[in-house]
Amino acid sequence: MAEVKKTQPTGGAPDGWSRFVTARPRLTLLLALVLTALAVLAGGGVADRMGSGGWEDPDAESTYAVEVLEREFPASQPNLLLLVDAGDAGVDSPAVAAEARRLAERLDARPDVDGVGSYWGTGSPALRSKDGRQAVIAARIDGDEKTAGEVLERLAPEFRGTHGPVEVSVGGPLAVRHEMQRTIQEDLLRAELIALPVTLVLLVMVFGSAVAALLPLGIGIVAILGTNAVLRGLTEFTDVSVFAQNLTTALGLGLAIDYALFVVRRFREELATGADTRAAVATTLRTAGRTVLFSALTVAVSLAAMLVFPQYFLRSFAYAGIAVVLLAAAAALILLPAALVLLGDRVNALDLRRLFRRAPRAGTATARTADGTAAEAEARAEGGAGWARTAVLVMRRAPLFAVATATGLVLLGLPFLGVRFGTADDRQLPPGAESRVVQDELREGFPGSPGGALTVLAEGTATPGQYAGYRERIERLDGVARVDGPVTSPAGERTHAYFTVVPEGEGVGAEAQRVVGELRAQEAPFDTSVTGAAAVLVDSKDAIGERLPWAAGIIAVVTLLLVFLLTGSVLIPLQAVVLNALSLTAMFGAVVWVFQDGHLSGLLGFTPTGDIETTLPVLMFCVAFGLSMDYGVFLLSRIKEEYDATGDHEHAVRFGLRRTGGLITAAAVILAVVMVAIGTSRVTNTKMLGLGVALAVLMDAMVVRSLLVPSVMKLTGRLTWWAPGPLRRFHDRFGVSEGGAIPEAPGPDRVPEKVR
Repeated sequence: MAEVKKTQPTGGAPDGWSRFVTARPRLTLLLALVLTALAVLAGGGVADRMGSGGWEDPDAESTYAVEVLEREFPASQPNLLLLVDAGDAGVDSPAVAAEARRLAERLDARPDVDGVGSYWGTGSPALRSKDGRQAVIAARIDGDEKTAGEVLERLAPEFRGTHGPVEVSVGGPLAVRHEMQRTIQEDLLRAELIALPVTLVLLVMVFGSAVAALLPLGIGIVAILGTNAVLRGLTEFTDVSVFAQNLTTALGLGLAIDYALFVVRRFREELATGADTRAAVATTLRTAGRTVLFSALTVAVSLAAMLVFPQYFLRSFAYAGIAVVLLAAAAALILLPAALVLLGDRVNALDLRRLFRRAPRAGTATARTADGTAAEAEARAEGGAGWARTAVLVMRRAPLFAVATATGLVLLGLPFLGVRFGTADDRQLPPGAESRVVQDELREGFPGSPGGALTVLAEGTATPGQYAGYRERIERLDGVARVDGPVTSPAGERTHAYFTVVPEGEGVGAEAQRVVGELRAQEAPFDTSVTGAAAVLVDSKDAIGERLPWAAGIIAVVTLLLVFLLTGSVLIPLQAVVLNALSLTAMFGAVVWVFQDGHLSGLLGFTPTGDIETTLPVLMFCVAFGLSMDYGVFLLSRIKEEYDATGDHEHAVRFGLRRTGGLITAAAVILAVVMVAIGTSRVTNTKMLGLGVALAVLMDAMVVRSLLVPSVMKLTGRLTWWAPGPLRRFHDRFGVSEGGAIPEAPGPDRVPEKVR
């Protein structure tokens, strides 16, 4: 089918914004260089100021109990464990016992350490391994996460290693977090070293020109460095998770490349029509520039939704994501146009593809004419034919493709129905990590359920008889294996005490979570608060469950509004939200099948724990949904531009897929490469985030955008562009379009005759 000729010119005079950003291009780029250099200085050492926790709700009952216990009973909340291995001599050997006591005394003498206890001091069987070869010295390092980490760095080398007849390893929650932070930093550097050269090669393949390929990479680097500076500033006021740096790198490269691809591609198209450099930049900003702006807003809104959650792990990704998205868009809309003005036709310089291109046959070259018509025809003819044929095929069998694709995506997501939520622990680290080795020894060789006990904090004046009566009641609860305590300590006018409750089964399993509810429901003559791994998990799930509708509502409402402003249609925004959600099903299904159930764990190099950390699905949804909308906006904006110019619905869908199909696929592949590089991390959650989002991006670009969107738009036909009168008038006044002036969106009775 022949392409419908446009009725509107592609060129255009510079408007106010394009004149502003291109008036002094050299000065603009110089200022950008200075600001980037300052960002490098400001963002230096940002990872050292970040935390590696943040999964708990700071306002939850379990968090409150931990804070009180840390203050009143430091020994009840040890964050440092020294695993003392006596070998064949056994931990009860006089020489071993003497050395272990000396180590405990040295540890207790440090001013920044409290609550030192050990097997040799307490005789507790829980601190001695079943085979008698190992025992534990436990302590608490004072201070916040950063301060405690600095103390650990000084303390660990002093105690780690051989001491007389014993070998000492350093572990505990603080050591796990510290080692995770260091591992993430090392993995991120490796991911950048992998992603940057591969990305450059792919960009050269996409553009041909080495000059054009360097532009998106430069925009990405500017966005990443700027975001690191923003995060460094935020660490002065709030907690920021070190995991957020992975998102900064991934989105900084991915989105900056997406935006730059779209802008540079449109600029080259305009040059091919015969437009001069400034007119080409003006049209590019008026068309692709608006699309980039809308895309950035939709992605930023998806990431901003994580601000409604109290966990700083999620909020950190919102901080990093919003900053990097806005910086990438700003660089693409300010720095890139300035560079294009200076480059002009030289943007096509160093075309490496010509080395492999056959010489054209005589008579096939098309000369550039004064009005650009021949050049535009040539630009239309080059590439994209395969995507046009795909669109024709899909729309010809629209019901089949729509039903088959949607059904396939739903089936891929079915494993998520069996998801089990848990908490992140030391098994996030690779098996050889020291703190992981210590925890493995505790899990496998020590009695009880290390880390699985619940603690009930009791506040208020109480008699020994009241404590005894409460203990008897909770001992009789189903699922409780043992109750220890109370341990009491007077504190002014109030008395604080705590009970240790050991649940049956797994420390964070369904039975332990049920016990948390039973303990909280018990009446007592004093105030009680329950904490422990299972209690933290219960509170985290409750916090996410309460706020998840708000986050989803924010994403849906703002996305619907933005897509309506872009298209003027009521149906297209609804389609965009539903189809984007469908594109994520494969990701969620794969997360459960691979990371929860353990399939491919040997190949991917991680330890399955049988559950998924509670916050990860929320994070992955917000990131992947935003990226899917990014590609959706690129496609819909080009379809809308062509529909405004021709009034032919099917032609517009075919043209939009032809002009953006290759671009979206290339952008998705490049972003997937970056995410897979992030997914090479040795930390399981980072691996899950990188590989899961890479899968979602590829499914969206290669399945949803190429099959589901055109088939659904064919089925909706002329109703696709309908909007009631009041909304049409609202869009006429406030909406935008790539084509400049926006004609009234036709309703069912106003579709052009050629479409009827």
